[in-house]
Amino acid sequence: MSEERRLAVLRAIVQDYVHTSEPVGSRALVERHHLGVSAATVRTDMAVLEDEGLIAAPHTSAGRIPTDAGYRMFVDRLSSVKPMSGAERAAISRFLAGAVDLDDVVERTVRLLSSLTRQVAVMQYPSLTHSTVRHIELVPMGSQRLMIVLIVNTGRVEQRIVDSRHDLTTADGDALIAKLRTELNAETSSRPFSEAASRLHSLPERFEPRDRDVVRAVVQTLDDALVEEREERVVLAGTANLARFGPDFPQTIGPVLEALEEHVVLLKLLGTLGQDHDAIAVRIGHENAHQGLTSTSVVSTGYAAGSEVVAGLGVLGPTRMDYPTTMASVRAVARYVSHILGP
Repeated sequence: MSEERRLAVLRAIVQDYVHTSEPVGSRALVERHHLGVSAATVRTDMAVLEDEGLIAAPHTSAGRIPTDAGYRMFVDRLSSVKPMSGAERAAISRFLAGAVDLDDVVERTVRLLSSLTRQVAVMQYPSLTHSTVRHIELVPMGSQRLMIVLIVNTGRVEQRIVDSRHDLTTADGDALIAKLRTELNAETSSRPFSEAASRLHSLPERFEPRDRDVVRAVVQTLDDALVEEREERVVLAGTANLARFGPDFPQTIGPVLEALEEHVVLLKLLGTLGQDHDAIAVRIGHENAHQGLTSTSVVSTGYAAGSEVVAGLGVLGPTRMDYPTTMASVRAVARYVSHILGP
């Protein structure tokens, strides 16, 4: 019973400190929370929590604040992530449903997350290493030019132009394009990029000798697009929100801002992606490896395109964070993004 009570005291300290940003004393806990014990008993529990490194005194005040370990204990003991209200879910759905393309989805998502949580929102573009081919379209551009349109399962679209020595506006040209389109999609549709590229290598041999130069040009162009090494892209919004939490950072927010400017750091913030769409990762304080982020917490999750998680999104803010609400917001937004990008 005493351990359960101490956990209740820790939970109350976290909740009050997040709400007020002031160290929490035993008398305030008794007045604000129905703990069912005296202030003296609460003081004893607080002493034990302090000995265990879960709370600390920031100065000579009688009040206490949670440590990184205290926040970790609080998060780990959350029985569940509280659901968002129907109105909140409807607002998220309406805002994201208005997106016109993948860039718009990403832009709207980070703006929405930063607004919901009042933190810095971070989102990774769908990783090409986790992507599959949805469709390949061939569009004649005049008599001897052909546009190749590669459509990815995440909504990403790549376009390339190839030159042909054949007149593509004739009946024979139309027939060649139709056959090539059919063969390309038969070999690549719903396949990962690396597999799709390897399956195209023997494609020219299926065509008449006079057509093979065109087919080879298309295959080479697609091969370049499918196996090309690309820098992963990350977008963020709400950096100005950090200014509201100036006192929460030991000296200044400078190290945090410098860390957010580093592309590799942003990617690492989102962590290694698993295949559990609902898994929420929370890294608190010194659990963040980058020195500039040891006074922050990161809440992140993956989002999917179809059945596979393709990238991550999340928020960053001070360790004095409303973890239940933030976790609920991140999960809800990720679910809607997955729905939008799904088949």
